[in-house]
Amino acid sequence: MLASFLSLRRDKVLVSDLRRIIREYSERFKDTLVKIMNFCGTHEWTTVNFGIRSLMPANVQLVAGPGCPVCITPSYYIEESIRLSLDGVRVYCFGDVFKLPAIREVRGAKSLEDAKACGGDVKVVYSFLDAIKDARDYGKDSVFLGIGFETTAPSYAVPMVKGHVPRNLLLLSVLRLTPPAARYALENTVKRGAAPVQGIIAPGHVSTVIGAKPWSDIAEEFRVPTVVSGFEPLDVLLSIALILQMRARNTVKTVIEYSRLVTWEGNRYAQRAIYEVFEKTDAAWRGLGFIPESGLELRGKYRKYDALHELGLKELTRERWAYDLLPGCKCSEITLGLAKPSDCKYFMKACTPERPLGPCMVSLEGTCAIWGRFGGGGIAEEVARDIGLEGGW
Repeated sequence: MLASFLSLRRDKVLVSDLRRIIREYSERFKDTLVKIMNFCGTHEWTTVNFGIRSLMPANVQLVAGPGCPVCITPSYYIEESIRLSLDGVRVYCFGDVFKLPAIREVRGAKSLEDAKACGGDVKVVYSFLDAIKDARDYGKDSVFLGIGFETTAPSYAVPMVKGHVPRNLLLLSVLRLTPPAARYALENTVKRGAAPVQGIIAPGHVSTVIGAKPWSDIAEEFRVPTVVSGFEPLDVLLSIALILQMRARNTVKTVIEYSRLVTWEGNRYAQRAIYEVFEKTDAAWRGLGFIPESGLELRGKYRKYDALHELGLKELTRERWAYDLLPGCKCSEITLGLAKPSDCKYFMKACTPERPLGPCMVSLEGTCAIWGRFGGGGIAEEVARDIGLEGGW
């Protein structure tokens, strides 16, 4: 069944047809640049891994927006996690956070990987449930470094609602919300004088939880055609074609292409759990600063699981936040779709997937890591030129 699904979603004839449709629509815009932004690292992976940019006409530009939760995790929370692990508190984290570099060194460590090498108690887990099981057996003070977007939030909220989290396990919430970041990216594109975004490929995973409605609100506010997309190559190509069709017809609406999983209202059970446990708050994004109502913090009776509150750690405020990227690192511009990885002087030189300097090079959802691993920064374009195709971005 999976094989037949993949063969349909990667059918060469359908790809060829969609490429032709995209080209026909693009010709209606002639010399006008149509910039389409995605908000999911998996969409960027599909775009790069399958060479979708090399299929685009010259006036259709695909750019990556804020779609990687690891990339935007403020250095402060990594530094505090390092400090806790070295002070004897067991720190649980996902594998893609393990190598995330902090901007400031803490007792000889600039990442949780370094902290573990220095004797810190750091444990990589696959899920929050794994941490719950381990913490219950461990019985001592422990903290989960909780990163993620709306997709991950229910995995923290539901166990808390059901009373499955032991009292010795606290959560350091670095959960972030995607729609406020999308607004921020769209606004900054205009403020910085860049070409405006004229189409949105909205994240399928996030939208299974929040639904398509929040994207409809953004589409109407910014007058940008939006498609909630799946992750196979045909999903992305069809989404691009639908955006171009809407632009050609001068219509603005939100279309659910990923209808096999996404609904208009989303997963209401997950939403109820999230907002029983968490409440929205202004939150810091790495290299960007604070974005209004873009974070989730524990509320009410669930504050007893708040690592900052229970351990007496200082919250990161607007006044205390400081720019947390290396000088010359372009991760903030890359996150906002204002630059591409190959614009950064560190890309695949001092900064590589094996030895990341910037946060966008760490996770498989990070734009720099994707380009570095799969050749998004020129290889596909060179091949396209060699065989007579027009290169995209």
